Formats: sequence, structure tokens, C-alpha cells
Amino acid sequence: MGGSIFGRFFRVSTFGESHGPAIGCIVDGCPAGLQINLVAIQQELNRRRPGQSEITSPRDEKDKVEILSGLLQTDEGWITLGTPIAMLIRNEDARPQDYSEVSKAYRPSHADYTYDAKYGIRDARGGGRSSARETAARVAAGAIAQQLLATQGIKVVAWVQALGGIQASHAFKEHPPTREQVDANALRCPDNEALPQMEAVLSAAMAEGDTLGGIVGFAASGVTAGLGEPVFDKLHAELGKAFFSINAVKGVGFGEGFEAATMRGSAHNDAFEAHEGQIRTVTNRSGGIQGGISNGEIITAELAFKPIATLRREQQTVKKDGQPTMLGVKGRHDPTVLPRAVPIVEAMGALVLVDAWLAQRLAKL
Repeated sequence: MGGSIFGRFFRVSTFGESHGPAIGCIVDGCPAGLQINLVAIQQELNRRRPGQSEITSPRDEKDKVEILSGLLQTDEGWITLGTPIAMLIRNEDARPQDYSEVSKAYRPSHADYTYDAKYGIRDARGGGRSSARETAARVAAGAIAQQLLATQGIKVVAWVQALGGIQASHAFKEHPPTREQVDANALRCPDNEALPQMEAVLSAAMAEGDTLGGIVGFAASGVTAGLGEPVFDKLHAELGKAFFSINAVKGVGFGEGFEAATMRGSAHNDAFEAHEGQIRTVTNRSGGIQGGISNGEIITAELAFKPIATLRREQQTVKKDGQPTMLGVKGRHDPTVLPRAVPIVEAMGALVLVDAWLAQRLAKL
């Protein structure tokens, strides 16, 4: 199976299946001498883990990370050696027996059929590699990327912008929320006015055994001008690839996104000005990226997530031989992916930005 390695200079490989013994990752390319906060890595995993609230899967995984290589404990703390960093997360609450029926039939809108079509075999235990369980390894790698970015004054944050058609304030594009504001509630929506409406539509969907999709907002501040490559490796192209690799993402827009298609150029253009000795833009409709290269403004994006395909009701499908059947899934699942997607979006954004920063640093040597 290809497609398990991400990045050019800051390279991440993930491994493991949803209901196998463990999942994990190897981070290669992290510079030596970086002081690593292990507590911060675990905190990011805690934000993504199941069982953290009533609106997440009750699967009880502690997601405790084990560092196997690449760090040295010194009097100053844990320091990177410049060698591959291997991290392991054991699966402690796997229940493969919940998927006995899934092994006989294809779950609607899951990867069951396409995996069979591609490989001739699939891991029916929660979807194996296609499960969002794999993203815990990305979050661990992204936590290291965020600590490296922090040395350059770069911060990333994501939040729930919309759920079930209920929109949070669009002001977050210009003034992104803090992590503390995002994590103040289980839905990770920093808009206190929209939050009760989101909670209501989610409760209604859960009562009917249904699920909801929505939008996750993303912002990266402190990014200097000049990151990203023109033509094929544009910064927003790399971010788009990273974001689209997240389970359930169906659309990605930067700055004004799809709204730009409805605007005139005179309304969309970002005029330049000199501000405190720096070239800045008066507005940020481009979302911090122009010509595929960062312009020094806040990078903003929105990610559209589809509803989770696993419902708490029977659905029509077929068996491997094409015979029609009804399938009810017994596994433990979220009613919406959005709250747990927030740290995943941050991690993938950080992995792209740290790769672009390393590329720029090497270009100037």
C-alpha cells in the first residue's frame, strides 16, 4: 500500500490499523537540538481521542504516546537528535467482533468496496487503515511540527465554523479564536451565540440515529512572506492535499474560497500598503497566499466535512457477491466528526507549514 508517507523535508510515515495492536508514526527530518514538550504532544492526542464527551465515540482509548527513538533526555529536557522520531499509540479498547456483519457486506459511503476493488482484501475491523483512528498518528507528528513552528512565532488554530447548517460568526476569519476559546466547549465552536443552535441540531440528529456534517475553520498566524513554491508546489496546493487527506473532507477553500467566484475583481483584490515598515495588505481575501506563496498575512481556510457515514439505523447495501441486504452497524461512532477533526486539521496544517519553512531555510543556505 502506497500513500502512507507525507512531506518532503519533514517526512511523516504512519502505520497500523484501527483494531490492530497499535498505530504510530515515524517523523524524519526534524532538526536536531529542538526541545520537545512531551506533555504538549499528549495534550494534542487527548483533544482528538474518543470518549472525551457525550458527542464523541464511547470507544475508550487513552491514546498514550510512547516515544521509541529520536529524543534524548537531558538536564534541559527532551531534545531531538536529528534522527527518526518513532512514536507508538497502543489500541487498548479494540472490539473487532463488532464488525462481523461488516465483513460480509459493504457499508454505504465507506471505503469497504473501494478497498476490495483495489486490493482484493480489506480489514473489516473498523475499516483498518481507512479508519479515522489512523489520524491519531498524524496528530502526534503534528504536535512536534507545531513545537518547531513555535520557535519561528508561527501558530495554527482550527475551530468548528458550521454544523448542520448553523454558521458561527465570519469574524473569525479576520480575528481567529484562541485555543482556549475553541476548547471551552465540547463542540469546539468559539461562537457562544451559535453554539446552542448547533447543540440543538446535533441532539435532534442523534435522537434519530443520524449524523451531521459541517465546516472547520483554520488559521495560521505569524507566517512570514515567501513560503511555498510557484507552479506545482503552491502553498495552498500543498495545504489542500493535506486537508483533503483527512477522512470525510469534501471541500477546501482559502480566503474567500468559493465565495470568490461570485465577486468582482474590484471587490476581491487585496490592496497593498506600507505599515510600520512592512508591506501588508489592507484586506485578506486571498487568505494569506498569493501566487502560491505566503504574503505575510494570516493564512485562512475552511474545510467542508461530510456527515459520518455510519448511522445508528439499518441501511441498504449489498454483499460481496452483489446480493442485496440490510446492514446495521454495532460499532462505536461519533454523531459528527467536527470536534475531533479540529486537532487533526491543525496537525496537517502544521506539517505543511513546517515543511515549507524547512524548504525556504534550505533554499537560503
